Parts: sequence; C-alpha cells; structure tokens
Amino acid sequence: MKEKKIAAFFDIDGTLYRDSLMTEHFKKLIKYEVVDEKYWLNGVKDSYINWDKRFEDYDNYLFGVSEAYVQAITGLHKKYIDFATEQVMKLKADRVYKFTRDIIEKHKRNGHLIIFISGSPDYLVEAMGKKHHAFLAIGSKYIIEDEKFTGEVVPMWDADSKNKTIDRLVEEHNIDLDQSFAYGDTNGDYNMLRRVGNPVAMNPSRELLSKIKENKELAEKATILIERKDVIYKTKANIDIVEI
Repeated sequence: MKEKKIAAFFDIDGTLYRDSLMTEHFKKLIKYEVVDEKYWLNGVKDSYINWDKRFEDYDNYLFGVSEAYVQAITGLHKKYIDFATEQVMKLKADRVYKFTRDIIEKHKRNGHLIIFISGSPDYLVEAMGKKHHAFLAIGSKYIIEDEKFTGEVVPMWDADSKNKTIDRLVEEHNIDLDQSFAYGDTNGDYNMLRRVGNPVAMNPSRELLSKIKENKELAEKATILIERKDVIYKTKANIDIVEI
C-alpha cells in the first residue's frame, strides 16, 4: 500500500499575496493602454474606494473587480494577457505576507506537497506557483480560443469548486487530509479549511471567521493567524468579533 502524502493547500489573494493578483493584472493592462480605463472607472473605482475606506465588504469588492475585468479582456489576444502577467510577476510578485512565504518553505523542507488553489485567473496562479516552486497551481480557468479570451470562466473562487478540486487531488495524489494543512482568508476557503487536520485562517474575513466559530469541530482545530505591520500572532476561533 502506497504511503499517503501530506499536502499544504494555499489560497493566494489575501493569504499569500497581500492584495489581489487579478486587480494588479487589471491595473497593468490599463497602465500599458491595452484595455480602456473606462472599465475600471465605471465598474470598479467606487467599489475600490469604499473597500479602501472600509465601507464595503472585501468579497463584494472582489466580485465587482472580477466582473469588470472579464468584460474588459473579452476578445483580448493572449500575447497581451501574457505581457501583463510578466509585468505583475516582475514588479509585484514579492508583495507577500512574511508568514506565508516562510511557511511555504518550511512545508517544502518537510516534504509536503505545496498546492495553490485560487480564484484568480489560471495564468496568474500558475505564474505564482512557478515562482514559489509549488507542486500544483490551480486557478479559475479563463478560456482561450484562437489565441483570444472568449469571456468564459470556469470559477475556482467559491467553496464548492475548491471542495471538488480537493476531492480530485486526494484521489490522484493519495493525500492524507487528516495530516494535511490549509491556509485561507475568505469564505471561499471554508471547505478547504474544514476538511484538513491543520487549518489556518490567515487574516480571515468577518464572514469566514463567523463560519469557523459556528462549526464546533473546525473552531477547535483551527488557528487564526494575524500578520499586521511587523508582528505575527496567532489565536483560536473563540475570540470575540468587535462590534462598535
């Protein structure tokens, strides 16, 4: 009987990368005048400002970015998408959380499978996976036909999609989930965290933290990890959510 493997599953945006890779890619496409700025101004700007001022939910902000981004790049040639991806990796890819960067290296030393599962576009997730020498890097699939983006997306940002992907990976790579690790920050990572023996909620959103607290089994085993400024600290899910 083959020995089971231990995996470390990582979300990227907000867990490894300190923002959204898709947002960075969007900005680069606008900067180099590949797409019209109107897509940002009409579809994202107000939402971004509200999120930046903490008047809007992070997940809602990202959903708005995603819709505007897909609209902006539909019909765009792959060479422009690849160019912007290279620029993001060259100029922004090191903007990561210290804890996550270091824990990835620790998992590698321990022989664990590093698996990135993210809602960002597959070409960005794969580029980030290559940079960090991940075993696998799986993102939302942006369908390319005749070298152009069709406007069709097979999502990987929701909990159900990540859940089905984990089922497939467990079967294909003989992964022991009870011994494995998962790191995520939003509700889309809930099932990924719930299913492993060592879940870590990294700077979790209110929605994710609330769901963890509601699940007694998950609340008992989960670590809540916070990285702010120059300090990293951990706690358990029984912390109070402050209402003012």
